[in-house]
Amino acid sequence: MTEIIIEGVLFVALGVTVATLFYVVILHFTPVGVRLRQTRNRRRIDRAADLVCPIHGPRATTDLVRLTGGDVMCPDCYKETFHG
Repeated sequence: MTEIIIEGVLFVALGVTVATLFYVVILHFTPVGVRLRQTRNRRRIDRAADLVCPIHGPRATTDLVRLTGGDVMCPDCYKETFHG
């Protein structure tokens, strides 16, 4: 009985290893991986650019004001725009 359980566990481990190896090969050695890395980098750069107010400079994510439409705004710009 123990041999059957060990064989089952080893079979699952082999499947996970093969899937992980396939995933690593896809990400590092194919154009799909390059495209995924570029997309990830582009999103990171866009998020960082969204945190910089052109008038008041860089802000932390927690400092920004979320508008009803889902956009975010610098708190100083929000005060200037809505409270004069």
